[in-house]
Amino acid sequence: MKITHQLSNDGSVSGRAIRVLLIGSGGNGSTVLFGLPYLHHALVAWGKPDGLDVTVMDADTVSPTNCVRQPFGAADIGQNKATTLVNRVNMFHGFQWKSQEEFFSKTKASSLSSYDRTIDLVISCVDTRSARLEMHEAFNNATGPWRCVRYWCDLGNNASNGQFVLGQPLNAINRRSRVRLRTVTELFPSIMDTSLGEGSQPSCSAADALQKQEPFVNNVLATSALAMVTRLLRYGTLDHHGAFYNAATGRTVPMPIDPDMWEKQSRRRRRMGRRRNVTGLA
Repeated sequence: MKITHQLSNDGSVSGRAIRVLLIGSGGNGSTVLFGLPYLHHALVAWGKPDGLDVTVMDADTVSPTNCVRQPFGAADIGQNKATTLVNRVNMFHGFQWKSQEEFFSKTKASSLSSYDRTIDLVISCVDTRSARLEMHEAFNNATGPWRCVRYWCDLGNNASNGQFVLGQPLNAINRRSRVRLRTVTELFPSIMDTSLGEGSQPSCSAADALQKQEPFVNNVLATSALAMVTRLLRYGTLDHHGAFYNAATGRTVPMPIDPDMWEKQSRRRRRMGRRRNVTGLA
């Protein structure tokens, strides 16, 4: 049964900016970051005067191949990606958004003054299973330092297709409920299964980088994800919480909010897990 998701109206963001943490500032992350100022300005125009308060987290530095399909130039090589892009956004828009030159860690939030409060939206743009596993364990935790993440939107892609999924981690804010939006790691556990190996490795040439990922997949995913988030913040409702995109066919398939389907997927995974266990004992 498909349902409509309702944004909580508990007044928790009244009188302050909506706190956004963007993890990763590569292909998807940089495109998302450059779209967030327009969401900020739209919110202000719609009567939300504080708009967004954004922090970008990434320890990666700019390499020559990044200049092919990411918004970096030769002068940026060797510089931190997050700081380079945040400085650019701040200078253009007059913001005071922040960068953190480190990779995400489930144990570090309490030592970062920017994060020891509720985070309204985490947007993750990472390319490894281990990074998603780290976030899954951090956000789905009722007692840890990341226990107050309201929404988690994950973007991921390969050479010609990708997906984005908005979910509500099971934690101190989001209690167990049949209608709670399931996260990407709950719906697709293989995306954080490190036993399957890591699919992404640094590219040593521009041609290799383009072989692994076509230039404009990031733009489609980032724009579509931000459009979905914008509708949630403006209208307070959603009838889908993600989508799949295929550049080869040009098709975008929305992901319905369907608790019955979530339960069927969960039962199927449990059955498959039991079969694997039995096979392992044979």
